[in-house]
Amino acid sequence: MQYNFSNFKLEINKIAEFLGKEYSQLNIGRASPMILDSVSVDSYGSRMPLKNVASVSIEDPKTLRVIPWDKNQIKEIEKAILAANLGLSVAVDGSGIRAIFPQLTTETRQTLVKVLKEKLEDSRITVRKERERIWDDIQKLEKEGKMTEDEKFRAKDDLQKVIDEINQKLEEVFATKEKEVLG
Repeated sequence: MQYNFSNFKLEINKIAEFLGKEYSQLNIGRASPMILDSVSVDSYGSRMPLKNVASVSIEDPKTLRVIPWDKNQIKEIEKAILAANLGLSVAVDGSGIRAIFPQLTTETRQTLVKVLKEKLEDSRITVRKERERIWDDIQKLEKEGKMTEDEKFRAKDDLQKVIDEINQKLEEVFATKEKEVLG
């Protein structure tokens, strides 16, 4: 019996996608609307994602423009952006809010690279857990007699190939973002 890795590959690719999304939400000194994805605003008694109460656009390479659909929400949005502690400066004007990205210092860049490495390591840990889960499943199939010992070791080799591929993909995502941060 050949072990089917298709579901495992789908799950494992989600880890790389998640890492990319996590990286996109980091402040790297350039305006990116995705950094505000994690901001939630107190809107009429409930917490809502910022994108549900305002439009976010790039005004220039260092500035995001946040225009609330209800002008009465400007103060709440300002509070939410500041409370998210994203390292952005906020300026309020008559029609909305400007979120200004500060210039990165060498120290800030090094700190960002550490955060990138931490997120990479978290992703690797998730990959290892998934690998262990699949390996346990393969061993269980062998014990139940649904797989021979040779098939088990062939499946282990195939599993390792998939793991090596995903680790390579994670490294590439990290290297790209690190290069972007270090400029």
